[in-house]
Amino acid sequence: MDRISQVPDHLLLKILSFLPTTKEVVVTMVLSKRWQFLWMLVPRLVYDDSHANITKESFSKFVDRSLLLHEAPVLDYLHFKLCQKSTDVDDIGVWARAVSRRHVHELVIEIDRSSCSTPAIIPKSLYTVSGTLVTLKLNNVFLLDDVFSPVSFPSLKKLSLDNIKYPGGDKYVNRLLSNCPLLEDLHVDRWTDDNVTVFNVRVPSLKILYMRDIKDSYGGEMLVIDAPSLETFTIDDSSGVCVVKNQMPNIVTADFDFFDSRSWKILSSITQVKDLCLCLSFPRNAYPNGWVFHRLVNFKLCRCKPLWLNLLMCVLRDSPKLRTLKLYQKQGYQAHQPNPIWSELSLVPECLLTSLETLEWTNYEGTKEEKEVVEFILRNGRCLKMVTIFSKPTDSDKKLEMIKELALSFRRSPVCQLVFD
Repeated sequence: MDRISQVPDHLLLKILSFLPTTKEVVVTMVLSKRWQFLWMLVPRLVYDDSHANITKESFSKFVDRSLLLHEAPVLDYLHFKLCQKSTDVDDIGVWARAVSRRHVHELVIEIDRSSCSTPAIIPKSLYTVSGTLVTLKLNNVFLLDDVFSPVSFPSLKKLSLDNIKYPGGDKYVNRLLSNCPLLEDLHVDRWTDDNVTVFNVRVPSLKILYMRDIKDSYGGEMLVIDAPSLETFTIDDSSGVCVVKNQMPNIVTADFDFFDSRSWKILSSITQVKDLCLCLSFPRNAYPNGWVFHRLVNFKLCRCKPLWLNLLMCVLRDSPKLRTLKLYQKQGYQAHQPNPIWSELSLVPECLLTSLETLEWTNYEGTKEEKEVVEFILRNGRCLKMVTIFSKPTDSDKKLEMIKELALSFRRSPVCQLVFD
C-alpha cells in the first residue's frame, strides 16, 4: 500500500477509472487518509443497479450522495445502467442537473430490456448536459419532445440510438439530427414501433453510419440517406426501402443486407468503395451498364438471396482492381426461391486476368452452379495465389467427390495454393 501511495494522483485516478462501477471506486476511500477523497476526482462514473441485493431506495441514495460529493470539473464518461423496475427514471433528470455544470464528454443511458416491455421515458432535464457532449448513447428509452425548446448538441460527434421511441416520429428525427452539426458517427438500431416511417439521415459531416432495421411490418418504411461525406456505411437486416440522395466520393467500406429488392439502386452511389459486402435481392436484368467500381479491392457476397450468381458476375465484370473475393451464406435457400442460373460471361472479367489473388468460399455444397463458378474462376484467374473452400456436407463420400472435382479444376489453373476443408 505504501508503494501505491507514492504514485502521483493523476496515475491513481487513471487506475481507479478502470474499476467496473463507481461503487467499487468509492470503496477505496477506506484504504488510507490519502485515498479518502481521491475518488471524488475520478473522471469516470458508472452506476449500475442490476445487482440482485440492491433496493431502489439505497441505489438512488448512493447516486445522489456520490454526485453531490463528486468534484471533478470534467467527466469523461458518465454511464447509467438501470433496471426500470428498481429505479425511477425521473431520477436521471435530477442526476443530470447535478452534473450540469461539469463538462460531460460521454453519456450512456442503458435501460435493461428484460425488465421492461416498453422504453423508459427520459425527462427533458437530461438535456441540461447536451452542450458539452461528444458521445451520447441511449438504449431502450422514449425521448420527450419540446418544440419550443429544441435540443442542441453543438459538440456531439458520436450518437448511438438503440431501441428508441421518437415523439413526433419523422419530424423529431429530422430536428434531432439537424441539431448535431459536428456529428461524424451515427449508430441506429430501430425498434419495432418507433413512430418513424421515413428515417431521414441528412448530416453533411457524417463519416460512419450503421443502421439496423428490425421492424416487423412491410408497410412502406423508408430510409433516406443524404450524407455525402460517408466513409463507412452499414445497413443490416433492413426490411424497408433505402434511398441515397447523392454520391459518396469518400466511401471506403460498405456492408448492405436488404430484404427489399428495390434498394439495389443504392449501389450507384458507392462506386468509389474499396471494401464491399452484399446480401441483397437483385432483380434479373436490373443491373445497369456503366457502373464501374474503380477502387474495389475486397468483395464479399452472401449466397442466400436468389439470383446471387447474376450479381456476382456483374460485380466481377465491373471491378477491374479486385484482389479478394469471398462467398458466404448467412442462411439456406428458401423453398420458394428460384435456383441460381449460371451464365458464363462472353468476356473474361479484367480482374480475373490481372488482379484477383484470393478466393474464399464457405458452405460450398458442390451444386452444378457452384462447380461451374469455381471452374470458371480457377480457369481464368491468372493472378490467383490462394483458393480456400470450406465445404458444407458432412458425408465423407460426397466430400471426397468434391475434392476430386476441385483437384481436376485446380490442374487447369495457375493458382499457387488450393485449400479444401
